[in-house]
Amino acid sequence: MKRSHEPIFWSLFGAGGVVSALVAPILIFITGIIAPIGLWMPPDALDYARVLEFAQHWFGKLALLAVISLFLFHAVHRIYHGLHDLGVHAGTGTMAAAYGSALAGTLAAAALLLKIGF
Repeated sequence: MKRSHEPIFWSLFGAGGVVSALVAPILIFITGIIAPIGLWMPPDALDYARVLEFAQHWFGKLALLAVISLFLFHAVHRIYHGLHDLGVHAGTGTMAAAYGSALAGTLAAAALLLKIGF
């Protein structure tokens, strides 16, 4: 039996789907509705200084990196297999480019988060 790398990509897709389903709606709700209206939150809850402080903490960096990375891998996997369902049968090079772009986005996010400092 030939070994495949698909389980790795499917696990990243599944984890990204769970994070997308559970985290994205609440992020949209808080940052897009609740914070601008000022309901249930102090006016300075999403102030620049507080958000920067969160992003500088090791747990904040880890949480942001996990969300960004899993969103990227979920999106790439969905797009790649969606094209396959539409009849666009891409080869290994396209697969490497697609998942490579998600990896590049993850590495860029990690570099930028590390650049923020502690």
